[in-house]
Amino acid sequence: MNRIRTLSFLLALLFVAPGVNALTVVSTTTVLWDPIQYIGGEKVEAIYIADPTICPHMQADIIPNRIQLEKDFIRDSDLFVAHNGSVDQSYVMPYVDDFMAASDYGTAEWVTLENPSMIWNTPSGARNLSHEVAGWLIAADPANRTYYEARLDDYLAEIDAADLTPEERETIPGQDAVVMVWQEDAAVGWLGLNLVSIYAPEFYQGGKFTPRVVVDDIRNHPEKYRNVKYVIENMQSGELAKGLEEALHDNGVPAERIIFTNFPKSLPGVDSLPDVIRYNKGLVTPVQAASGEAAAPAATAAPLPGILAVAAILGGSSLLLTRRR
Repeated sequence: MNRIRTLSFLLALLFVAPGVNALTVVSTTTVLWDPIQYIGGEKVEAIYIADPTICPHMQADIIPNRIQLEKDFIRDSDLFVAHNGSVDQSYVMPYVDDFMAASDYGTAEWVTLENPSMIWNTPSGARNLSHEVAGWLIAADPANRTYYEARLDDYLAEIDAADLTPEERETIPGQDAVVMVWQEDAAVGWLGLNLVSIYAPEFYQGGKFTPRVVVDDIRNHPEKYRNVKYVIENMQSGELAKGLEEALHDNGVPAERIIFTNFPKSLPGVDSLPDVIRYNKGLVTPVQAASGEAAAPAATAAPLPGILAVAAILGGSSLLLTRRR
């Protein structure tokens, strides 16, 4: 009788704790975490390190704390994944490596993107990234290859569903915009907006495209900007474009400053790469008023939570790393 009870208990464990033998994965960002967790399904448990609301290079005091919160998970993880771009190399991966070494937990063997500069905030970019992520999971857990391939197909279908509809392909392209350089691929290459000018941080191309330079261009060549509808920010870069919006308004151009995001989990309801794609296009989708008046944007600019998040964390609040089983 005791043997039967023991067997029954073990079988019950299999049903109530399907993730006990799951592949465990540490991701530097939510960009990799989301497709890993979706494609991995019940076979994978994953966490991410960097806060998705702000750029990792602004998180020098945050990331070590987040690592400590999940030290047990990180210690025993099967797979460590990263973009391996300059931000990861400088601000995320070294912190994990130092933690592993200082704790005598061994070495994190990183698996990284073939192209560290890969674009993911467009449907084609998200598809390419998802294929590569699926390859990582299959290589680490070949016994579940069929499962991962089926989940990949489902995820790709979600990305395709978030792409432009035939109606949106008629209404979104051709609108004039001033675009933060990190969002140029999405705004121009995918959405088809008419690029009037880019702007960028000081370190980009020697400061040739800082907001101050673009403001001067607006004042010197107002005719170039007279039809601008949007000034597009990049959420994870902080607020750079307020002065651009003000300069356009001063010149009689009622442009709207809107904020694209790059990262899942950066906004309520934006939990995946398909959500990122869907959210960003919604900000520049005109909606025809019922009275036949001029079109208005479908969504208003989102608040920029990054600076508030930094203040809260540095003030003593702790952020828990999110797991999704």
